[in-house]
Amino acid sequence: MIKIFPFIFIVLWSSAFITTKPLIDNSDPFTALAFRFFIVSLGFYFFSIFTKQKILINKKNLIESLFSGVLFHGLYLGGVFYSISKGMPTAIAALIVTLQPILTNALSNSVLREKISFNQWLGVLFGFIGATMVIGWDIGSGIPLLGLIATIISLLAITGSTIWQKKLSNNLPLSVSNMYQAIGGLIFHLIIIVLFVDPYINFTKTFLIAMGHQIFLVSFGAFTILMFLIKKNSASKTVSIFFLIPPTSAFMAWLFLNEKLTTIDLFGFIIASVGVYIATRDSKN
Repeated sequence: MIKIFPFIFIVLWSSAFITTKPLIDNSDPFTALAFRFFIVSLGFYFFSIFTKQKILINKKNLIESLFSGVLFHGLYLGGVFYSISKGMPTAIAALIVTLQPILTNALSNSVLREKISFNQWLGVLFGFIGATMVIGWDIGSGIPLLGLIATIISLLAITGSTIWQKKLSNNLPLSVSNMYQAIGGLIFHLIIIVLFVDPYINFTKTFLIAMGHQIFLVSFGAFTILMFLIKKNSASKTVSIFFLIPPTSAFMAWLFLNEKLTTIDLFGFIIASVGVYIATRDSKN
């Protein structure tokens, strides 16, 4: 069962890109995310109570979990949502964030003392080439500066969050850890709203469907799987599967939104898949 978790994660995480735009069309990005993580934190709280997990934790674990939530749910998702709301093309934002496995590999050796093999670097190279083939290099000249800065912040945040999560000293149950991380993200977005945002949400049918998808399938499903994979595997191997997200998102857009899927997209998916296989297969050393 555990072996199929990466594939389930890829499908669930990739599907989030389909429902991000409807959220931003009906809300400012930070209010949408605050609403999302208010519900998510409640969900993990009630699940932890139902499964009789210990909710009260020590100060060290609390700070670690909250900070992880600020990095992942706050800076990473906030940056992506904000950049798209400012006119950043989704494909370009995805391409920049797809640099994460490269940055994580570069830092894992020095920060986590993980040995990065030649096969992992080779897999990362293939994965990036494949993802780039799907997204394309047609950047154009209309890239908003604020959107670019926000996307770069997202890249740094998700890289930092992955490494930080691997370094965490606690052995908290996933539901409890995820609850406090969701609270960390909620606090971050509330602070942004109070200081900088005129909040609004239009509770349209489209918004509710998209929000329900991101809460249940992405936050409860994909994120929990990601935290499990980071705990069980090396950070560098775990993030390599992110290269499959752009091709999978492109396939879903073709399947559900009638968007165009080209031969280059298919070749890119194959190359990215080969890269992920090379980077994540067990070494015989």
